Amino acid sequence: MSTREVPTYCRICEPLCGLIATVEDGKLVRLRADKEHPLSRGNACPKGIAFTEVQNDPDRVRYPLRRTENGFERVSWDAALEDIGGRLRAVIGEHGRESLGWYFGNPSSFSYSHTLWLVGFQLAAGLRHVYSAGSQDINNRFVASHLLYGSLTTVPVPDLDRTDFLLMLGANPLVSHGSAMSAPRIRDRLTAITKRGGRVVVVDPRRTETARLFEHVGVRPDSDAWLLAALLQVIFAEGLADERALRKQAAQVAELRDAVARFTPESTAAITGLDPDRVRTLARDLAGATTAAVYGRTGTCLGRHATLVAFLIDALALVTGNLDVPGGSVFGRELVAVSELNARLGLIRYGKSRSRIGDFPDVLGTFPAAIMAKEITTPGPGQLRALFTSAGNPVSSLPNGRELADALPHLDLFVSIDLYVNETNRTADYILPATTFLERDDIPLPFTALAPTPYTQYTERVLEPDGEAREEWRIIDDIATRIGVQPFVIGPEATGRLWSALRRRLPGGGSARPTPRLLVDLALRVGPYGDRFGLRRNGLSLKMLRRHPHGVVLADHITTGVLGHVVRHRDRRVHLAPPEIRAELSELTPEPVDPAFPLRVIGLREIKSHNSWMHNVEPLMRGDREHAARVNPKDAAVAGISDGDRCRVTSPHGSIELVARCTEDMTEGTVAIPHGWGHRGGWQRANAAGGANVNDLMSSALPDVERLAGMSHLNGVPIRLDPVP
Repeated sequence: MSTREVPTYCRICEPLCGLIATVEDGKLVRLRADKEHPLSRGNACPKGIAFTEVQNDPDRVRYPLRRTENGFERVSWDAALEDIGGRLRAVIGEHGRESLGWYFGNPSSFSYSHTLWLVGFQLAAGLRHVYSAGSQDINNRFVASHLLYGSLTTVPVPDLDRTDFLLMLGANPLVSHGSAMSAPRIRDRLTAITKRGGRVVVVDPRRTETARLFEHVGVRPDSDAWLLAALLQVIFAEGLADERALRKQAAQVAELRDAVARFTPESTAAITGLDPDRVRTLARDLAGATTAAVYGRTGTCLGRHATLVAFLIDALALVTGNLDVPGGSVFGRELVAVSELNARLGLIRYGKSRSRIGDFPDVLGTFPAAIMAKEITTPGPGQLRALFTSAGNPVSSLPNGRELADALPHLDLFVSIDLYVNETNRTADYILPATTFLERDDIPLPFTALAPTPYTQYTERVLEPDGEAREEWRIIDDIATRIGVQPFVIGPEATGRLWSALRRRLPGGGSARPTPRLLVDLALRVGPYGDRFGLRRNGLSLKMLRRHPHGVVLADHITTGVLGHVVRHRDRRVHLAPPEIRAELSELTPEPVDPAFPLRVIGLREIKSHNSWMHNVEPLMRGDREHAARVNPKDAAVAGISDGDRCRVTSPHGSIELVARCTEDMTEGTVAIPHGWGHRGGWQRANAAGGANVNDLMSSALPDVERLAGMSHLNGVPIRLDPVP
């Protein structure tokens, strides 16, 4: 028997914890936490350890599948790709390339080759219909950065190891492990703040696992914009703003001061549910802290005013003098200079194009996924007729997924690249088997800039692809070439040092097709940490990273004092009151309360779940796992529901049934329901788990899609509770 122990890292969520894979005779038999990883240091969550079950899951798709009248049948890669190519060429011939579309899900962000080749295909083919999980997750953060800094990809992170005061909104990192903040061992780093005499304040409608450990501010759902505006109002009115920081860093200060003037703690109390004195004290404490960071995540991203909220979070950091300073909200260096390159070339801009349905601006080349069904069913030029999905399950993750499920059969061609038959691709014409993250090489390109301790790691593939699974980039390339598109063709006409260096490394030194590994090595070497092809000692290259299989810490802390370099506005200042934000603030009014729907529903993340794709893992589903609504006991009593009863949750848009669990952790008037449940795919354990899709309560109507970033409205939706006989 041949046994190997291979260092690698987890790619389920953003801490990227180090793992050791035990491989016997080519088969994965165990994953354990890597004690030699410099940041996670022997820590990993249950999902990462249990990934062995995903790798070896008998329900996993391992061969190309073609749908027939009697279900899916196995076919060869050649047969699948030839038919897909022929049908694509027919669609293009009749309707043009503007009729093609792609949806990519959250896991694609953790695969540099998948992302790289998808962007290459999009640019080379001129795809207009591109959608992602970002409109259910984080696109508002990118738009806020565009408005503030002139750069979509400039995102500050809290300087956890040096801050004295962390104000956290809509985030539960003890369960999520951090997002838009790559920080292994997050519990240790948060408790370290309080151990050195600092404070962690968690603003959330639920007393989350994180809030239980620190200070909890129980705000009402979807009221973050009013709270943040009130904090700014107090700071301006009481002369608590850091005038030196404002003079040095900001533009449009007076306009922001005027825009928030009406949001006094007294005027916002009925909306936030917070006593005005508590809001004033919070504002004073934040402004008076020696160092402070302000951080918001998923809970702040899914309400009606998501972009405004993300914007005000950073504005609050700047106004209190806590932007781009040690212990504040700081800007990491990218592993590959994406923002700088984009500033020069203008490849990715906000609102470069607008959607056919709803006239929404694109964000990083993608449109709101909530309009995808309407793009399929609405006739006219540019109608979406051929769709690819990769690493995604939008029928589960989108609001009103029933609409999309009904629309998908109207496509001329639907192809999915995935590990499983899921709720979305169960009606696909083809399902093409992808590799797991252990079956490909990887480097976490987007996450180094989001790490309070700058860090990176390169991993070779741990295992050969199981069955006939292929890496996504190879599948994308095979599809592209069948319609006459070749991402990243480097011909002799290419000029410049980078392309010259690339051509020298291609076979024969002339026109050829580079691989993702070659491209990322070149990008690393000319990037901020790169070795400049040997000119910078100890700089990064893939060769150097291979010598450090447990990863490399690039610096003890994020460098501060860099705002003048990361801001892309011509005046090199942070814009605190662009027209879009002034309009949002001037029009900010609460939704009228309908007595028929007196409660509000929010999401809830679970330690043993990750979106919709970890419910087929037996070790994670053992014991008392259930899909349950968390309800305040007073709200349950009014509805005539007891702990453990089945209840019906009804919104103006739909209804679901599930178990109710009564808990004082919920603020009155709020119900929390985890997402990702209610399975009807090809995964047997997940199907048997029961539950319901909470997004069946949500609306995909155009007025319910946030205008600035196209975010789905998934938090703070009005509901009522009823007992189920």
